[in-house]
Amino acid sequence: MTTTATTRWGDAKEILGAAGVTEDPAYVRDFPGPEERAILAVPQLIQAAWKANDADFFADIFAENGSLLMGDEQLTSREEIRAYMAKGFSGPYRGAYVKGYPVALRMLHPDAAMVVTGGGIILAGESGIAPDRHIRATWIIVRREGERPQLLSHQSSPVTG
Repeated sequence: MTTTATTRWGDAKEILGAAGVTEDPAYVRDFPGPEERAILAVPQLIQAAWKANDADFFADIFAENGSLLMGDEQLTSREEIRAYMAKGFSGPYRGAYVKGYPVALRMLHPDAAMVVTGGGIILAGESGIAPDRHIRATWIIVRREGERPQLLSHQSSPVTG
C-alpha cells in the first residue's frame, strides 16, 4: 500500500491527480520514497499524455524552455514540442503510446533530478515494444517554488543488442 507524503517536490498522488492520472505504484519499482515518487510522477504524466495522444497535455509537462530530442528532431521550447507532438499524434503516432520504467534516479541539486528510464513506443495495433524501438531515456526534472515538477530536458537513445 502506498501512503501519501508531501515533500519539497510535492505529493505524487496530487501531482498526478491534478491531471486526472492515477498513480501506478508498480511504476516506481525500486524508488518508493515520497520524494522519488513525486519526481517519477513526471514520466507517468508523459505516459498518460501519450496514451491520450494529447499534444497539449504532453507539452505542458515541460518547462517553458524545455528541450526534447525525438529521433533527429531537437525541440527547444514548449511550443515547438507542442507542434511536433500534435503533428505526430495526428500522423505516425496516432494511437501510439509509451511504456517505461525507471532504471536510475539521482538528485543533481535539491531542485533538479536526473532520471534514466527504459521502455519505448508501442504503435497502434501493437501489444508491446518492438525490439527496434527499445530505448533508454534521460530526463532532467526540475522543481520551482510553488509549481509542480516540470520536465526540463528529455533525450532518448535506441537500445540495440
